[in-house]
Amino acid sequence: MDLEHGKCWDSSKKDSWKTILILAYQSLGVVYGDLGISPLYVYKSTFAEDIQHSNTNEEIFGALSFVFWTLTLVPLFKYVFIVLRADDNGEGGTFALYSSICRHAKVSLLPNRQAADEALSTYKLEQPPEKNSSRVKMYLEKHKFLHTALLILVLLGTCMVIGDGLLTPAISVFSAVSGLEFFMSKEHHQYAVIPITCFIIVCLFALQHYGTHRVGFLFAPVVLIWLLCISALGLYNIIHWNSHVYQALSPYYMFKFLKKTRKRGWMSLGGILLCITGSEAMFADLGHFSYAAIQIAFTFLVYPALILAYMGQAAYLSKHHETNYQISFFVSVPESVRWPVLVVAILASIVGSQAIISGTFSIINQSQSLGCFPRVKVVHTSDKIHGQIYIPEINWVLMILCIAVTIGFRDTKHIGNASGLAVMTVMLVTTCLTALVIILCWHKPPILALCFLLFFGSIELLYFSASLTKFREGAWLPILLALFLTTIMFVWHYATIKKYEFDLHNKVSLEWLLALGPSLGIARVPGIGLVFTDLTSGIPANFSRFVTNLPAFHRTLVFVCVKSVPVPHVPPAERYLVGRVGPAAHRSYRCIVRYGYRDVHQDVDSFESELVDRLADFICYDWYKTDRTNLYTDDAVTSRSNESTSDGRLAVIGTVSLSGAPAYEIEETLQPASVSGGFTSVESVTDVIEMEPVRAVQRRVRFAIDDQSDTDAQSEINLQSQQELEDLFAAQQAGTAFILGHSHVRAKQGSSLLKRLAINFGYNFLRRNCRGPDVALKVPPVSLLEVGMVYVV
Repeated sequence: MDLEHGKCWDSSKKDSWKTILILAYQSLGVVYGDLGISPLYVYKSTFAEDIQHSNTNEEIFGALSFVFWTLTLVPLFKYVFIVLRADDNGEGGTFALYSSICRHAKVSLLPNRQAADEALSTYKLEQPPEKNSSRVKMYLEKHKFLHTALLILVLLGTCMVIGDGLLTPAISVFSAVSGLEFFMSKEHHQYAVIPITCFIIVCLFALQHYGTHRVGFLFAPVVLIWLLCISALGLYNIIHWNSHVYQALSPYYMFKFLKKTRKRGWMSLGGILLCITGSEAMFADLGHFSYAAIQIAFTFLVYPALILAYMGQAAYLSKHHETNYQISFFVSVPESVRWPVLVVAILASIVGSQAIISGTFSIINQSQSLGCFPRVKVVHTSDKIHGQIYIPEINWVLMILCIAVTIGFRDTKHIGNASGLAVMTVMLVTTCLTALVIILCWHKPPILALCFLLFFGSIELLYFSASLTKFREGAWLPILLALFLTTIMFVWHYATIKKYEFDLHNKVSLEWLLALGPSLGIARVPGIGLVFTDLTSGIPANFSRFVTNLPAFHRTLVFVCVKSVPVPHVPPAERYLVGRVGPAAHRSYRCIVRYGYRDVHQDVDSFESELVDRLADFICYDWYKTDRTNLYTDDAVTSRSNESTSDGRLAVIGTVSLSGAPAYEIEETLQPASVSGGFTSVESVTDVIEMEPVRAVQRRVRFAIDDQSDTDAQSEINLQSQQELEDLFAAQQAGTAFILGHSHVRAKQGSSLLKRLAINFGYNFLRRNCRGPDVALKVPPVSLLEVGMVYVV
C-alpha cells in the first residue's frame, strides 16, 4: 500500500484481472466480516417474540422471501451498482459524500477555505459545472439553515456508525458463543455464555493497539472458510430436508406473511433487517480496495453464500416445527460438524467485529480532521499500510460500553433491536446524501434522484419504522447514544467556527508588522519560531499579544496554518503553500499545510525538516523569479530587499525540475473578503499561473550551502538569496520553538441561554478533558510555548 497516496495499488495495476481478484480476496476479511456473520442471528431475532414458527411454514417462508429481496435490493442494487459509484477520489463513506457535495455546491461550514484549494489535483469535479445551476443547488446555497441541517444529518450518520461499532461486537460474539448451548446443560450454559463473551470482547479490544496488520493476513481466509462453510451447510439442508424451498423466494410469500401476521409481522421486520448489517462497510472501505474488487467479491461469492445459508436454515426449519432449542443458526448444523462450525463462527465473529472497530476509529479520525470531534490521540499502527489507526480513548470507552451492553441486555433480541435501528439510520443518511450527489455532482435530472430516494428510502423507512416499535426493547440505546454524540460533535464544531470568526475579526493587519521595521521592533534571538494559527492571512492576535508583553522573538518567523480541505488526500507535492510576510529582510514567512480528511499527519521531526526544505525551495524560487523579472535592471537586489509582499502571494512548493525551471504554481491573492454574519469562509480572488517545467522528468532537489557549488547555480542565486538560506539553516541548527494559543472561550453578554450552555459549559468541559492541540500536532513539550487567549464569541 502506498503511504503517500493512500492507495493500496498503483492505478495502472488495477486494470489487471489478477490484481482485481487479489483485492477481491483481501476485501473479504475487511469488508464482509460483519455482513457474512449475519446468518447467526437473523432468524433468531425475527422469531424471538412477535411471530411464531407454525406448521404451515408461512412465517419461515415469508421471512426467507423478505431476506432474499432485502439482500437483493439494498446491498446488491443500491450499494454495488449505484452508491459505490458516488466515491470521492476512490474513497467512500458518509464524509466522502459530504465532501463531494461541498465541492460542487457552497454548503460547507468549514472555516479558512481558499480558492487555491480548488487547484488541488484531488479537488476534481465529476463533471464541469453547468452555466445554469440547478434549482436544487441554488436553493441549498441560498438558505444557510440547510447548510447546518446537512451537517447535522452527516453527524447523525457518523454517530450511528459509532453506535454500530459498539453493538456489532456484542451481538456477533454473543451469537457465536451461544452455540455452546448444544454442548452443555441449560443451567451451565446460562452462566457460561456471558463471561465467555465478555472475555473475548476484552481480548479483542486489548489487542487493538498492536494494529490489524499483524493478524490481518488471517482475516480473509477466516471469512472465506466461513462463507464456504455456510454455503455447504445451506446446500446440504436444501437437498436433505426441502428441495422446494426455492419457491419461497417469490414475493408472493411476503404478501402471505404480512396477511397472516399483520402488525406482528411488521414488527418482526426489525429482526429481518439484520441480514444487511455491514452493507455500509462496502462503501466505507472503498478507499482500501477498488470498485471492481468489491463488486466481484459480493456478487459472485458473498451474495450467493448468504442466500444459500438462509435458504438452508429455512429448509431445515420447514421440517422441524418443535425443537428442544430456540430457533438459532446452530440448530440446522449437523451434530457431527457442530464443533468445527462453532470454532469458525467465533473466529468469523471476531473478524467481523474487528472490521467495524477499525471503521469506527477511521470515521472518528475523519470527524476530527474536519473539526467535528474533540481532539483525541491518533496512533498509526503501521508505517506501510495507510489508514490503520488506533485511538486509545475511543477503544477503551467502546470496550466498557460493549461489555455493559452484553451484560445489560443478555440476549440477541435486545441487542439486535438496537443494532437494527443504528444500521437503518446510517442507510437512510446514505440514501439522502446519494440523492444530492446525483443532482449536484452527476448533474442528473432531479426526477431521477427523487425516484432513487423514494424507492430505496421507502424500503428503509419500512424497516426503520419497525425498529422504532422496539424502542423499549433495546432500540432506545442507539437513539440515546446518537443524541449524545451529535450534541458533542455539533457543539465542538460550532465553537470551532466561532473561534475562527473571532480570530478573523481580531487579527492584526500586515501594516502593523511592517511599521515595526526590519527587526520588527523586538530583539531577534537565534532559532525558528513556528506560530500556529487557523488564519490563512493577516497576523494572529496571539502573536501581537506575545511580542507586546515579551519583545523578543526568533530570527526566522513562520506563521503556520494546518488546515483540512474537503478532499480525502492531498498529494505531498501540493501540500505546502508558502509565501513571505513582509519584505525579505524580516525573515518572516507564511506556510499553509493542507491535509485531506484521510491523510496521515506527519510526526514533528519529519514536519520540521520538511518545512525547512520547503522554505528553502521557496526562497530559491522567489529570488530566481526576481532575477528573471529584473534581468535587465541594475537594482534587482535592492528592489527585492525592499519589496513588500503585502499582496499575500503564495506559492505551491512541490518538485523542482533538473533544468532549473521550477515546477511551481503561483497564486496571486487579493485582500480577503469582509466577514458577514453567520458562518464565514474566507474567499480570495486568484490568478493561477502555471510554470511548465522544461524537462518532463522531475526529481526532488534539496538546496544546501556549498562553497564549491557550480557556476551556473551561483549565477541564478545571488548573494542576498544565499545569505537568506544561510540564515534559515543557521536558525534550524539553533532550534525550533512551537508557539500555540491556549484558548478559553466564553459566550458574549446577551447570548441566548442555549448558546451560553453550549459554549461556557459544554465546549469548555470538552476542551479541558480532551487532548490539547500540541498532542494533535505532535509537538514535543520541551519546544512548546503556549500563549493564553480569551475568546468572547
